[in-house]
Amino acid sequence: MINQTPEIITELLLDDGTFPNNGKLPIFIYKSVIAVSFDNPALAVEKVFSENGWGGLWRNGIYPYHHYHSTAHEVLGIYSGKVTVQLGGPDGMIIVAQTGDVIIIPGGVAHKNLGASDDFRCVGAYPPGQEWDMNFGKPGERPNADKNIAKIPLPVTDPVYGKDGPLMKSWNLNPN
Repeated sequence: MINQTPEIITELLLDDGTFPNNGKLPIFIYKSVIAVSFDNPALAVEKVFSENGWGGLWRNGIYPYHHYHSTAHEVLGIYSGKVTVQLGGPDGMIIVAQTGDVIIIPGGVAHKNLGASDDFRCVGAYPPGQEWDMNFGKPGERPNADKNIAKIPLPVTDPVYGKDGPLMKSWNLNPN
């Protein structure tokens, strides 16, 4: 079950000199958007993402160090527990996400787990045809990472709401 009126947080995260972030596409956080079933909470999140065309599904957590992907956008759906995430690098925004929340991270945006409950788990996914890489803000990653980010195709659907979701309008994927 999807909450049709969640709290939505968006933020455009700019290049900080180390992490490129994404000066064109804001991050999206949908609070309490997916009603997670108690019998198989991960499957509830995977089903939403899959039904909206996002794949490459995985289950785990969020790395405890700053990293970003220069070849893919990423969505994280929290199916258990709570996590504090920093987005945008060491000076970036800090959010608390919990069961039922979804974080959509544009290519280039650094993210890091600052701490989590013992039961924290999430599902991750990517738009069709996008394969993720790993970058850590180390010397030598750029300008190649910047070129990759500029070439990442925009998704054709919002991972939660499909073709008519808030992401589609914000990222100018479906301006109608």
